[in-house]
Amino acid sequence: MISFQYTAKNNQGGTTRGIVQAETEGAAAKLLLAQGLTPTDITVKQEGNRFFSRFTSRIRAKDRIIFTRQLATLLNAGLPLTQSLHTVSEQAESKQLTVIINEVISTVEGGVALSEALSKHPKVFNDVYIALVAAGESSGTLDQALERIADQQEKDADMISKVRGALVYPVIVTFVIGAVVIFLLTTVVPQIQLLYKDFNKELPFLTAILIGFANILINFWWLILIVLIAIGFFLSRWLKTSSGTDLADNLKMNVPLFGDLFTKLYMARFSRTGQTLVASGVQMLEMLRITSRAVDNVHVARAIDRAAKKVQGGKALSDSLKDEDVFLPLVPQMLKVGEQSGSIDKMMGKSASYYENELDNKIKTISTTIEPILMVVLAVVVGGIVLAILVPVYGLASESLG
Repeated sequence: MISFQYTAKNNQGGTTRGIVQAETEGAAAKLLLAQGLTPTDITVKQEGNRFFSRFTSRIRAKDRIIFTRQLATLLNAGLPLTQSLHTVSEQAESKQLTVIINEVISTVEGGVALSEALSKHPKVFNDVYIALVAAGESSGTLDQALERIADQQEKDADMISKVRGALVYPVIVTFVIGAVVIFLLTTVVPQIQLLYKDFNKELPFLTAILIGFANILINFWWLILIVLIAIGFFLSRWLKTSSGTDLADNLKMNVPLFGDLFTKLYMARFSRTGQTLVASGVQMLEMLRITSRAVDNVHVARAIDRAAKKVQGGKALSDSLKDEDVFLPLVPQMLKVGEQSGSIDKMMGKSASYYENELDNKIKTISTTIEPILMVVLAVVVGGIVLAILVPVYGLASESLG
């Protein structure tokens, strides 16, 4: 049983809140209705702080992969679908995933296909997942389809993890640089101002500028914080708009040092997803529709959509993608070979493997390139501040000794 928090209306029109235990959200709603309550909101009860529960309640890619792999293994062993789902539900570590699996079980036991039951939870099971399950159901190879899904998800998660790892280091170093600068400006630089004031001397130009920044930071830190929070809030909202997404996705593919990394990530994702779908028997146009949403970049997605229209008009996929600037040349070349040999899925798989290896090499290159760059930036920024501090001190010391 799972604990659900609910908000409901009673017969007198008042609002009541509480906790009910049930297998699924639907079952919890039925229990409340039987008690004369009309539920308006039902959520899984999270342990601990509500703020942190927003993050802990999310279903991780790892949980989804384990669920898929376990379900494939049980089906391959000959267990019925509902029994396999019940077994996987009992073993799931994520409470939120357990709720969703139980709802899927209820739907499947009502005579609905697994793919349709999973499609009711689009935040957990995307289009690729649903399409592969549907293809496995129609061909009678659901266990194999689930294995392909698990393999594809593992490779995708591995790529994302490597890209994030490449981005973490510069972010950490940038944060350290900022922290050091703030420390020097707020603690050391003001002491220089007091020292010059005691000696009735005029501050050097560079030191005066630093003290000006330090005074602003010390006296108006709260205003700076408010402005930064406001900028972050409105920027995050704007990035969710179509124009914001367009700009962000364009920057990802063109920003120095990282642009090539993201482009190869999209090529690998398109090829790997396409290979998995085609190998499972998904039709070409449906494969293109799904991969356009799976690549997670609007510019690549639009290129795929344009190619799909050309394919629908009778043009080969390789020729349709050849004119798209966002696609690297190897992808249409490999597709051309696949079209001629009748093995598009294998060629897309080779293309995916190539770009996945290229991604690894690019990440290693970025790691070795960015480290000295960041060290130089750190030396210049901190060295400049230290110089602005030490030069006046040595100047005063020289004057006092002279």
